[in-house]
Amino acid sequence: MKKETYSFKSEIKELLNIMINSLYSNKEIFLRELISNSSDAIDKIKFYNIKNKNNNINNLDQDYFIKIYVDNTNLVISDNGIGMTKKELINNLGRIAKSGTKEFLDKYVNLNKKNNVNMIGQFGVGFYSSFIVSDKVLVHTRSVIDEHGYLWSSNGHGKYTIINKFKDNIGTDIILNIKSSCKEFLDIFNIEKIVIKYSNYINIPIKLKYFNKRENKYIYKQINQSCALWIKNKKDITDKEYINFYNSLTNNLGNPLIWSHNKVEGKNDYISLIYIPSISPWNIWNRDEYKNGIKLYINKIFIMEGITKIVPFYLRFIQGIIDTNDLSLNISREILQDNSFINILRVSITNKVINMLNKLSLNKDKYCIFWKEFGNIFKEGLAEDEVNRYKISLLLRFCSTYNSSKNKYVSLEDYLGRMLPGQDKIFYIISDNYYSAFNSPHLEIYRKKNIEVLLMFNRIDEWMMSYLSDFKGIKFCSINKSDVNSNIITLNKSIIDCNNNNYNLDKFILRVKDVLFKYDIKDVILTNKLDIFPVVVTTSNNEISTQMSKLLSSIGKSVPKIKYLLEINPNHILIKYINSITDNNLFKKWVNYLFYQALLIETNSLDNPAKFINIINNILCKLIIK
Repeated sequence: MKKETYSFKSEIKELLNIMINSLYSNKEIFLRELISNSSDAIDKIKFYNIKNKNNNINNLDQDYFIKIYVDNTNLVISDNGIGMTKKELINNLGRIAKSGTKEFLDKYVNLNKKNNVNMIGQFGVGFYSSFIVSDKVLVHTRSVIDEHGYLWSSNGHGKYTIINKFKDNIGTDIILNIKSSCKEFLDIFNIEKIVIKYSNYINIPIKLKYFNKRENKYIYKQINQSCALWIKNKKDITDKEYINFYNSLTNNLGNPLIWSHNKVEGKNDYISLIYIPSISPWNIWNRDEYKNGIKLYINKIFIMEGITKIVPFYLRFIQGIIDTNDLSLNISREILQDNSFINILRVSITNKVINMLNKLSLNKDKYCIFWKEFGNIFKEGLAEDEVNRYKISLLLRFCSTYNSSKNKYVSLEDYLGRMLPGQDKIFYIISDNYYSAFNSPHLEIYRKKNIEVLLMFNRIDEWMMSYLSDFKGIKFCSINKSDVNSNIITLNKSIIDCNNNNYNLDKFILRVKDVLFKYDIKDVILTNKLDIFPVVVTTSNNEISTQMSKLLSSIGKSVPKIKYLLEINPNHILIKYINSITDNNLFKKWVNYLFYQALLIETNSLDNPAKFINIINNILCKLIIK
């Protein structure tokens, strides 16, 4: 048995060292790569058999398979594919790249950054990923055109050997002597998990060797599904099959609200099967960890998931698969390279999801479920996707004074259809929660005039509105501001009762300003927009709003102190009573009480709530004694 020793070509030793120690962030990838190679070998022998069918060299009806088993410290991946000749062993396994290796090494050394590997290009080195987990790799093979068998072996340190060794069947066995630090890859249950994760849908049966306790013997059991649902014609797929596939894909995130299955053929071919869930994943708000639920397959082999280059972050709620042969990967097949097809996919998937949501919005009940689960995520698109900003705005939903429930939503088109003659703004209010917004004193004049106001109460809303200035040419206007739409809110002085000699409003305003001077307020004015409430605080358009101040503070940003404008309802009984108070100390207590009341309504919190309570208690005590 003659043993021949060869050296790897193209600086293989250095390149192997780089790949093994730097390129693969996930060791289990090796199994995907070896199974892919075996699948390719079987596809080749099928083609060979068809080409040579008249020669009766092989049986066209032969069953093809990939077998995996553990033998002590060895993991074996075996196929009955086309096999390799001695020359093919040298050409295929003796070198990593036909060209470009030297250039890659030069760039890598110059960069001197192990993580900067996405510039490598496609070298086709999947087989060598086996050295990540192996001390030694053996390849026992017999070609369909060769009567001899050969055994290739290497420890990955610069040399390999080839000997003649008989093999009774055509195909290839890859024997991995697993490192002591990688023993988890000798666990058949872990192997099964990895195979299902990456290679579940290749069209070759993958059989794993188990010990059957009942029969007290070893058996082979197929562990992959072999048939990828998305490859089938969608006319032949039932709704139940789509839903079952979704459940297996997402680990049962409820039933999907809607799905879309498309096969695109042309310059770039790909298949997409996209679902919109009814339940959000528990970690979807973790921006550092959660990406999206799209899994990328290349020719039915799982490559990666959470592809941010293909799916915009504001659509991260979608689930499904994309399968294509047209994407370039780097040497580790883990990182997508930038190319025009990536951009084509991103635009196509984005448009597809927006179209799905348009269709879903026709079913108000289902769209309500979507909006409750993912509305706040979808709003991020206004900032992230300027190209589709208008389309996104059509799909926005809001609570509104038109309804009296936080579970009923209106669209911006609904709002425009109910605008009053002469109304030239879309009015909205932002508060901490629905009830604060719905019961805000800012709404009193709008309810009186039957003007609809959108109610916003999520943390993202203030930020969102900085990207949504208008809808179909109609400007948005926050009613939290003091200088909103003068043609709707004007001070009608005739409503002020000036018959009461003690009701000197100018002097009253000056007294209030004197009390509140220490709070550095912007101004004190009279207003007729209030009815039930005696006072309200507002900010001007050129100043930061209350909710934006809260948002920035919550992320550690320093914000300027807000100078509020105190607006007073002159017809309120409390205001008339306070204006009649001659005791300056008591007057100060009442004014402080009104100001704190207005602040509490506007901000839903106070810096010193105990002081506010003391003011109330003092006033109550005075009234009781009196």
